[in-house]
Amino acid sequence: MAKRKRYLSPYETVQAWMRANRGALVFDGKSVDDWRAWRRQFRAQLVKRLGPMPEQVSLRSEVLEQEDMGTYVREKVVYDTERFASVPAYVLVPKGLKRGEKRPGVLAAHGHGIGKNPLVGLDGDGKPHTDYQKQLAVQLVERGYVVVAPDWRGFGERMSPEDWVRERRDKCNVNFMAEGYRGYYFLALQIWDGFRTLDYLQSRKEVDPRRIGCLGVSFGGTMTAYLAALDRRIQCACISGYISTIRNGAMPGRANFCGAQYMPGLLTMGDIADVAGLIAPRPLVAEMGEEDRGFRIEDAERAFRHLSRIYRASGARDCLEKDRFLGGHEFSGRKSLAMFDRCLMA
Repeated sequence: MAKRKRYLSPYETVQAWMRANRGALVFDGKSVDDWRAWRRQFRAQLVKRLGPMPEQVSLRSEVLEQEDMGTYVREKVVYDTERFASVPAYVLVPKGLKRGEKRPGVLAAHGHGIGKNPLVGLDGDGKPHTDYQKQLAVQLVERGYVVVAPDWRGFGERMSPEDWVRERRDKCNVNFMAEGYRGYYFLALQIWDGFRTLDYLQSRKEVDPRRIGCLGVSFGGTMTAYLAALDRRIQCACISGYISTIRNGAMPGRANFCGAQYMPGLLTMGDIADVAGLIAPRPLVAEMGEEDRGFRIEDAERAFRHLSRIYRASGARDCLEKDRFLGGHEFSGRKSLAMFDRCLMA
């Protein structure tokens, strides 16, 4: 009788488990009926595993600042998403709107870094700045959209004090554990803030509440995937620098997970592409840079093939686009901006 191998480290345990197991709800159907049954089951399990959400409170939205940016107005706003949490955000509104005119609204989700500021072209001190997200909120407002760019928990103006998280500790992980003490998964709270941000966006007098989009890069791609998967108000989406597999992200030197975007038990159900598959049949662009060192192109392609199978079964394969571009971990916009125009501006 062969001697059973012993596994000592958490790394060894997780790797061995992944080799021996497959998610119980990984999509493997072909027909529309298969897709509908899978969507119902997978979504229910996703919501269940995210755990509790906070109690809804009044937004109590307030405009703190307004600045004329030439072709648009940039507002600094704040609103409440729960009793113990408020969200600062930038709202960009194109100029020249006629009385009563309503434009499509887009939630721009920032990735890891200094929060919302780079999406509107600012650094942490309010000076001009461009990073891997390429001022995507500005690109959108200049195309005629009303854009909201919030700070997610633990980023920008919502960052926890340095002496609380301590040196050499991942801030996302510390925030995850702290929120866990009061009974919440950190990702669930981020998603909740996204839901309430959509409430705020739809409440704006300049926004057509029926024409809503969402996009983001990296952690912004995570947020876009989960928000669009769970909130059907989002009519089209762009997930940039995130479509991948957890197995690849768990390889040495590629750990692409943290407390801010950890989905409990996801591998027991499926994978990242299954989450994104809940967006079907709505239009979706998946961006992947050929030189992305975190989300490797071969793995992104593998995940996209699985996502394509879901869209094909839903009868909406033409609504899924891939933007494989020559670049790294960054926003492209080559296909997504045109897709947003087709879906939301028509």
